[in-house]
Amino acid sequence: MRDAFIDSLSRLAEQDDRILLITGDLGFGVLNDFAARFPKQFLNAGVAEQNMTLMASGMGMDGRTVFTYSIGNFPTLRALEMIRNDACYHNANVKVVCIGGGFSYGQLGISHHATEDLAILRALPNITVVAPGDDYETVEATKAITALPGTCYLRLDRASMTVESTTGEPFVLGRARTVRRGDDVTLMSTGGMLGEAMKAAELLAKQGIECSVVSMHTLKPLDTDAIRDAVENTPLLVTLEEHVVEGGLAGAVSETCLENGWIPRGFVRIGLQSKFSSIVGDQDYLRAQYGLDALAVSKRVLEKMESMVTASR
Repeated sequence: MRDAFIDSLSRLAEQDDRILLITGDLGFGVLNDFAARFPKQFLNAGVAEQNMTLMASGMGMDGRTVFTYSIGNFPTLRALEMIRNDACYHNANVKVVCIGGGFSYGQLGISHHATEDLAILRALPNITVVAPGDDYETVEATKAITALPGTCYLRLDRASMTVESTTGEPFVLGRARTVRRGDDVTLMSTGGMLGEAMKAAELLAKQGIECSVVSMHTLKPLDTDAIRDAVENTPLLVTLEEHVVEGGLAGAVSETCLENGWIPRGFVRIGLQSKFSSIVGDQDYLRAQYGLDALAVSKRVLEKMESMVTASR
């Protein structure tokens, strides 16, 4: 997704010299070409993410479209006060980009595991929160937030990924994208968990269970129609996120259902269960360890469906 973002931003920067990319002293292997092609639209702020955000906010209020770029929690939680007070409060045209959502930088430990960011950023007023599920959504999300005035958060996985949709639904900011249709279960994912959701759907299909897979790439504003559709048309709604279950996708879906009186017949939250990700390893290893890979997801779905059948007798 990292390369897809830079490629998309480069194409946009060719057409609009108001676009500026600021890095927190990293990403040079990826950003070298952008810096060489657009020297007046690139700035290295150094290891100073708060200052990076302050500069971006000032320039964003002065006619620029400013992207701040760093990994994990550094452009978000480290600079949270500046995002809140300077960017969001003033509706500054700042696009905060996290490369390495979830366990993308798993080998580097908890400081680099971005597993609370969606809940925290979603709570801020005047911000759009986007977590694309694959490279296609990354390209489209970059274009969409560039055109959207105000503060945005773009959360990306480090790795490249392409999910083959069976429905052909396009990317629209604020509207969930259904990439597979089924009548038994809705697997609703955000961010890089879309790939695991599709793999889990394939595993469940072999056991006669057909899943809809929905990419909730925009957490704010949230597509409430997609949630209502899942509740009304499938017996089981499952949320998947590489993030704590409190406050992220699961929290947003739960809030929406309760507020509108939509009661799922079955509901499962799959994510990090209210703990720090204290294990070190690559992303696939950590997903398996914390029950977030396709095999674990399919197992949770089967267990829940069995318990629902037992309860109905």
